[in-house]
Amino acid sequence: MKEYINSQKWRYAVKKYDTTKKVSAEDLAYLKEAIQLSVSSVGLQPYKVIVVGNQEMKEKLAAAAGGNNANLFRDASHILIFANEVNVNDAQVDKYVANVSEVRGVPTEAVAGLGDYLKNFLGTLTDEQKNIWTAKQTYIALANLIHTAPLLNIDATPMEGFNAATINEILGLTEKGLNASLVATIGYRHAEDANQHLKKVRKPEGELFITL
Repeated sequence: MKEYINSQKWRYAVKKYDTTKKVSAEDLAYLKEAIQLSVSSVGLQPYKVIVVGNQEMKEKLAAAAGGNNANLFRDASHILIFANEVNVNDAQVDKYVANVSEVRGVPTEAVAGLGDYLKNFLGTLTDEQKNIWTAKQTYIALANLIHTAPLLNIDATPMEGFNAATINEILGLTEKGLNASLVATIGYRHAEDANQHLKKVRKPEGELFITL
């Protein structure tokens, strides 16, 4: 318990990465599993996560960085793009229901009600509402990454400030029915990053919580 709290006190949004250090394949696999196990509404997980470790591709993606974040794209060990599925429909639901059937070893008919429920729910939403809903799901997946990385002494920087259209174009996401919703860079803080020495500022308990 204390290990988790201490890891959250240790983490911060890194502004300068050490380019000499890379996240190992083993640790990357652990982070991916943590993301895979994320909570998702009805378990649908209407998104994909693109993991970029290739330096040439990181350089290209830096063109989409907002503000002064281009160095984060270039210098981090990896970039993770959380891309929500656009205009999710019955096809995604059918695929999910088939997966539930296979994993749990039950006939598809036994989980047909779940599929019907999801299709009815999606049928009540406009395309814009569906895209907002699927984008929100990526925030939960990102949270799992942000919470798990410091347990491995890995730094992460979550970002909303980037040009999604540029990322979509570079990675061909639009053609895949995806849209870049969130970005996180991971790696190891540089000794020169002064932000690591700043005290974490959060609302005091008495102001944040209302106990009834």
